[in-house]
Amino acid sequence: MRIVKEAEARRNEILDAAEELFGQKGFDGTSTGDILGKVGIARGTLYYHFKSKEDIMDALIERTNVNILGAAQHIANDQSIPVIDRILRVVMALNINSGSGGGTEIMEHIHKPQNALMHQKIQKAIISGVPPILAPIISEGIRQGLFNTQYPYECMEMVVIYANTIFDNDMFELTDDQRMSRILAFIANLERLLGAESGSLMSVMQIFGSAEGAEGGSGDA
Repeated sequence: MRIVKEAEARRNEILDAAEELFGQKGFDGTSTGDILGKVGIARGTLYYHFKSKEDIMDALIERTNVNILGAAQHIANDQSIPVIDRILRVVMALNINSGSGGGTEIMEHIHKPQNALMHQKIQKAIISGVPPILAPIISEGIRQGLFNTQYPYECMEMVVIYANTIFDNDMFELTDDQRMSRILAFIANLERLLGAESGSLMSVMQIFGSAEGAEGGSGDA
């Protein structure tokens, strides 16, 4: 048992070092030698835990996603939180629009051009991992009469893909006016998609750091 724990500790030590180096130098700019030097281990020890630098990256992304999605799932399971508030808290825990949920070096530096592959893999994990967390909350809202849709999972899948694309600054450079217009359109169409009462989801503005604009923009939605 002690050997297993030591192996796990060594594995996490390697991942911690790689996370810091990838954040500083980018994935392509970091060599396995850099990681070896940072941890202070022999090459054979590294390859005992990971087959390649790509394998390290995949494990690091998996660890990051487990932490982020786990925190979101914990909130989703708390039925003492009202449905709409819970949806907001889940999405804010994921921090999808900024891509920086979790506060790790990888997530803080994920939008750098040299980390494009990691960005892509995390985006894929979010698109596959978030709808299963949100869909049961939508189903709960349907039972409470807040929403009216036959497709809670598919609705969340469409919402996550759109939000994760349009509001990704790496893919689209929007002016403040363009961004606000898309946020208001996003909320209005989200209400229609879910069969929610018009204006009932304006609190979604909080996700985009635009809570102050919600009052002024609610009449346009």
